Amino acid sequence: MRLQEQIEPKDGVLRCAALPCLLALVLLAGCKPVGPNYKQPAYQPPAAYKETGASSVVLPPPNPQGGAWQPANPSDGLLKGNWWEIYQDPQLNRLEDRIATTNVQLRQALENYQAARDQVAAVRANLFPTANGAVSENPEKYSSNQPLFNKSSNTIYPNDLVLGAQASWEPDFWGRIRRSVEQARASAQASAADLANVDLTLHAEMASDYFALRGLDSEIRLLTDTVADLEQQLALTQQRLAGGVSTEVDVAQAQTQLDTVRAQLTDVGVARAQYEHAIGTLGNYDLSQFSIPPSPLDLPLPKIPLGVPSQLLERRPDIAAAERLSAAANAQIGIAVSAYYPAIGLSATGGFQSTNAGTWIQGPSSLWTLGAQAAELLFDAGQRHALNAQARHAYDAQADAYRNTVFAAFEDVEDQLSGLRILEQESSQEAQAVAAAQHSFDLSNARYKGGVTSYLEVLTAEATLLENQRTAIDIESRQFASSVGLVRALGGGWDVTQLPK
Repeated sequence: MRLQEQIEPKDGVLRCAALPCLLALVLLAGCKPVGPNYKQPAYQPPAAYKETGASSVVLPPPNPQGGAWQPANPSDGLLKGNWWEIYQDPQLNRLEDRIATTNVQLRQALENYQAARDQVAAVRANLFPTANGAVSENPEKYSSNQPLFNKSSNTIYPNDLVLGAQASWEPDFWGRIRRSVEQARASAQASAADLANVDLTLHAEMASDYFALRGLDSEIRLLTDTVADLEQQLALTQQRLAGGVSTEVDVAQAQTQLDTVRAQLTDVGVARAQYEHAIGTLGNYDLSQFSIPPSPLDLPLPKIPLGVPSQLLERRPDIAAAERLSAAANAQIGIAVSAYYPAIGLSATGGFQSTNAGTWIQGPSSLWTLGAQAAELLFDAGQRHALNAQARHAYDAQADAYRNTVFAAFEDVEDQLSGLRILEQESSQEAQAVAAAQHSFDLSNARYKGGVTSYLEVLTAEATLLENQRTAIDIESRQFASSVGLVRALGGGWDVTQLPK
């Protein structure tokens, strides 16, 4: 259907008749969009984490507004902001702060979010009319040698001066554009959550690598002290050999033990250099100039505030990203449903036209046109039905992906909690083993110096002591790794209120 009229301004009757029609179309454009309204996929979190041993935790009331996310309630028991500051390590704070300004991977995620945000503005622009203007001058001259040319007529025709503007608009009667905006907005929010997840992952990786390096520094200190002690024992054994008290076997055993520990010390240095390189890369340092001074892991392990399990749904950015993608998939259903309805477009043209510049911008030279068009697809061999079914299946798949992300998140938290609990027990047991090994070494060393036993007993006791001491340091490093893992599993200091609107 096409309606088009071109009249001069004096024909006010037709103009007045067209205005109510346009007004009615504008009002219809505000109709409720087709397709289902979004509801967050259902998931019932547990009342308490298994590893906490809590018997009863009161859950927050459900969101009375329904829909997606309810604002996270402020709580002193939750991580906030720069979560790494709970470790009270100035060196770590400087390294973590550098990520926000220099890390290339984080900048890439930021650019992806900004591109998604711009896409929202681009899609939203379709809600409004588009307009363009033009000025033209078209003098013409016909060939005198053309067929059937009339020599009595003038071969140069006067200018056709036109100053005009055109506007077109597709009113969003069925909500296709509004659903598209809804989809783009949810996708942009998912991109923002991805950015937060990258940020959290990078900061957690920095902390994990840093504590692993400091754990290696503790090993280096232990091995260095052990090398110094073994050097003294070798010298003592050589003196005893010269005095006829020890044998060459004792000296060879002492030398072997010393060389073995020296090799272990070198091997730890290789691992430390690799962690230093990883930290420098995360902070975008010049690796040829970057180094971290030795600093053994002599820090207290902080307690990580957990909150209740229901808060985890609002604190992990990967869960937020999956939920927002579910909202985007739901909006796609409305876009698919809108294809069943006719496409309606409005157009208008206005301006001035004259052959004389003196009368160009005058009332009699004005012109305008109004047009409306509706088109309905009559046959598509089931394409619209297939696309509609595809959109619904895609939504169901994304809703399941959201639930799977939630399942993995709770598994992650429980893994880190169990790791901390078991490592705490193992650390206590290992401390007892170190004390027993130290006592055994002291007794064997005293017996050897008193000439009661051979040097082999001393070497065996010292090797056992060193092994237990290194195990204790490894357990401590793993405790810090699990601590950082728990912070990451809980979402750091992030929550869904930080999603852009």
